[in-house]
Amino acid sequence: MRARCVVNGVVSASLLVAACGAQAAGFALIEQSASGMGNAFAGAAATAEDASTIFFNPAGMTYVEGTQVIGALHLIKPNAEFNDTGSVAANMNIPPTVFRPLGDEGPNAGGLSFVPNFYYKRDLTDNVKFGLGLNAPFGLKTEYDDKWMGRFQADKSEVKTININPSLAFKVNDQLSLGFGVSAMRAEATLTRAVNFGPYGEGSVKVKGDDWGFGYNLGAIYQVTADTRVGLAYRSKVEQHLDGDVKFQHPAGLPPPLVAATPSGGVKADVTLPESFSVSAFSRVDDKWDVMGDITWTRWSQFKELAVYRDDGSLLTVTPEHWHNTLRYSLGASYRYSEVLKLRVGFAYDEEAIRNEYRTARIPGNDRKWLSLGASYQATPATKFDVGYSHLFISDAKIDDNQTAVSLTAPFNNGRLRGDFEGSVDILSLQVTHNF
Repeated sequence: MRARCVVNGVVSASLLVAACGAQAAGFALIEQSASGMGNAFAGAAATAEDASTIFFNPAGMTYVEGTQVIGALHLIKPNAEFNDTGSVAANMNIPPTVFRPLGDEGPNAGGLSFVPNFYYKRDLTDNVKFGLGLNAPFGLKTEYDDKWMGRFQADKSEVKTININPSLAFKVNDQLSLGFGVSAMRAEATLTRAVNFGPYGEGSVKVKGDDWGFGYNLGAIYQVTADTRVGLAYRSKVEQHLDGDVKFQHPAGLPPPLVAATPSGGVKADVTLPESFSVSAFSRVDDKWDVMGDITWTRWSQFKELAVYRDDGSLLTVTPEHWHNTLRYSLGASYRYSEVLKLRVGFAYDEEAIRNEYRTARIPGNDRKWLSLGASYQATPATKFDVGYSHLFISDAKIDDNQTAVSLTAPFNNGRLRGDFEGSVDILSLQVTHNF
């Protein structure tokens, strides 16, 4: 059983350029290029095919010729449907017990969203390259209706980021390239849920917060042979000190003491967006085939709880998380069908950071299996178009979020949400790459 305050976890981590169901572990977004999408982002820290390497490994800019601009857009359609297996309606913790209507299983919680990327790369010297990336490394959006049985646990959860990532790359010699970048990340969160006021009806609460955080990324690529290279890439953690407000909507006729107990006002929450480390390999087998692979580790274990405080320092709510570190494995291949057309395929297995016993309706994810296809078309000597498609098979996610704990300070509990989520994701990615 997880005891929580009456207001309960209505702030989570955060995101701004795009909002969508997170497609990597936790609420991370790996959708950072359409060229990589077709290979399920296998070998992303070593492939260095275009300027999107600024995100995956800035050292790869030494493999990109001249001045290049990339614009990419990812259309993401997550599906998350809840199946009830014994949920309990919200009620009063003190006699006389008054149950709120249980509600229904709710609609599909995933809607169509988008993630854009932009990259710019140019040569400063023959051996020094500059790049700028704009992307969204983290993101989340789930939304239910106001009649579903988990409305006291979660209604809308939207977290958004924009990351500004200037980078430099250095070609040390014919074998070794090094890269470095800094990140300025804007984070924004909006989270809502219903509030149980027992016999007086139901209200709602909304928490919004935002902040700027800063980090860095490092990379290296070593050319083992003329056809094979390996890449190492590290992205640092980014600490976000979210500052915002909480707003309560009270039902008509709510007694003044209950209104006074749930005031609106300023709130704060600290969230650390995790660091990651990737090991990648890329090899040209012959004139037709390339193969690539990747292992990425992400340190989600530092996300142990989410505590939200009012501006006066008093605790508004705390939600235990206890996430664990994750690994993502991927393999891919590309086939040069002709001088202007390249075909791609990729497979990946992406571990989820969320433990079953701590899963909430805000992020009802589980382990993912990726199947990806893609193609590149060189329309002119200077312009290339990429398209990628991925289907993610998500393991069923069981949830047992028990918030019926007795508390004299929280007389109206949130009930118990018990069941499982069936999920999948479809992603279509489009990209234009132009060289000057």
